[in-house]
Amino acid sequence: MKTGGNFTFLYCLMLVCQIVLCNFSPFGPYIVLTMLPAMILCMPLSISTISCMFIAFGSGLAVDWLSEGLIGINAASLVPVALARKSIVKMFFGEDLITRGDSFSFNKFGTAKVSAALMSAIAIFLLFYIMLDGAGTRPMWFNLAYFGASLVCNWLLALLVTHLLTPDDRK
Repeated sequence: MKTGGNFTFLYCLMLVCQIVLCNFSPFGPYIVLTMLPAMILCMPLSISTISCMFIAFGSGLAVDWLSEGLIGINAASLVPVALARKSIVKMFFGEDLITRGDSFSFNKFGTAKVSAALMSAIAIFLLFYIMLDGAGTRPMWFNLAYFGASLVCNWLLALLVTHLLTPDDRK
C-alpha cells in the first residue's frame, strides 16, 4: 500500500506535471485540462477536511502562480472539491471507507464507481472554474460546450492519475 512519503512524493510530482501541462499544452478555448480534482480526491482519508482544503488552496495557488495567467482561479475552484471530498467518497464508496480510514481503488470498487466519483469531483471543479473564468461574459452555449469537452478530457486524465495515486491491493 502506498503510504506517507510515497504519496507525498507522487502528489508533488503530479503537481509539477500539472504546472508543465498548463504551461506547454494549450488546448484552445473549449478545454481546460487539470489533474487537480483527482489528486485531491485521492488524498488519504486520514487527512482532515480542513487540512485538505489548505492543501488544495496551496496546490491551486502554486499552479496559478507558476502557470496560469489568472491568480486564484485554480485555488478557488479546488477548495470546494476538497470540501466535498468526504461526501463524494461517502456517496459512492460508503461510510465504511471513511470509518476505517481506508482508501479506495479500482480493484475494490471497480471502474464504474471510481469514474462516477471522479466525474463528480471534476464537475464541481469545472463549475467553479468556468463561472470564475467567464464571469458572466460568455454565452450559455459556450459555457456548456466548455464544460462538456473539459469534463470528458479531464475524466480520462483523472483515471490515469487515480490509478497512480491509489494503492494496488494485489501486492
